[in-house]
Amino acid sequence: MAAYALGVLDEEDHEVFERHLMACEECQLELRELSEVPGFLDAVRRDRSNDLNEDRTPH
Repeated sequence: MAAYALGVLDEEDHEVFERHLMACEECQLELRELSEVPGFLDAVRRDRSNDLNEDRTPH
């Protein structure tokens, strides 16, 4: 599920999972809950990058 949400499945696995997803309400719900994770991870990465850049700035 996480690999699908993050978009890292190969084409074949992606297609297989999407066929499963069409029929599985439990997975649909879980995917909706996970849909915010990629954006959250990007925000964390940006924050860490900003923190690292600030640490390198002369005070």
